[in-house]
Amino acid sequence: VQLQASGGGLVQAGGSLRLSCRAPRSIFSVFSAYDMAWYRQAPGKERESVASITSGGATDYSDSVKGRFTISRNNSRKTVYLQMNLLESEDTSVYYCNTNPPSNEWGQGTQVTVSS
Repeated sequence: VQLQASGGGLVQAGGSLRLSCRAPRSIFSVFSAYDMAWYRQAPGKERESVASITSGGATDYSDSVKGRFTISRNNSRKTVYLQMNLLESEDTSVYYCNTNPPSNEWGQGTQVTVSS
């Protein structure tokens, strides 16, 4: 199942962005049961998980974004969000959402570029 992320863009260091990821209709009925996560991949680097949320709403973050990013979900809207504050140039990446652990199918992702 491919999930499409949106909301990326160009922002100055210290700024904020909110990413969204809406589940495809094919998993609407079971979306609330999935653990979900946001991942990112910078050029020349491996894809990494930055934030996760369980079906019950428990969250976890990588050390690099803890205190700056917030993951949330709205099961009625079948959507996962990533609020990113105090953005740094090191956050420049393509951001993806997927289940946790991730399925083999990845959506296109959304580009986040932070200018210093």
